[in-house]
Amino acid sequence: LDLVRLYRDWKPGNVLQQYLPALERVNGTPSHDGLDPNFQHDWETAAEDGTFQSAQEHERDRVYFNPAVSRAKQDGVQALGQFIYYDAIVMHGDGWGDLDFSSIRQRALNSGARPPAQGGDERQWLHAFLDARVWTMKQEPAHEETSRVDTAQRRFLNEGKLNLETPLQWHVYGQYFEIR
Repeated sequence: LDLVRLYRDWKPGNVLQQYLPALERVNGTPSHDGLDPNFQHDWETAAEDGTFQSAQEHERDRVYFNPAVSRAKQDGVQALGQFIYYDAIVMHGDGWGDLDFSSIRQRALNSGARPPAQGGDERQWLHAFLDARVWTMKQEPAHEETSRVDTAQRRFLNEGKLNLETPLQWHVYGQYFEIR
């Protein structure tokens, strides 16, 4: 909804603007009322528009990337911690309830771990954060598959790659990846 509103503001009369009333009505529900049958096709059309692509990047940064990196810097974690925070905030959101990013962070704090900015050890803190995240993922049926944490983020942490030093090698969802 926010993305389509921004797109409307940046490019009035775009192909998605007609769906704003329906999006406002169904916001927060699984309903497609007023969106079918053409919304998906019109979204694909908008996806070819550079203005819509810029709006998507703006919303990604505003909602996910900037808050994650800001919190990571406040906590004193390096690039790996920023990546871990970003992935968590993308998957779980923030300000949405008991299973969001802030709740994961609070669960890690409740475990007794402290981020480096509070005098804690970065590796211990990130392990506690990942433990809290895995617990959270297991509470959500759509997110209970934890290999992205177990075989990538935790692997980098166990290898001491706090600044994501290359080479990076990992498996996720059954596929192998490598950055040299």
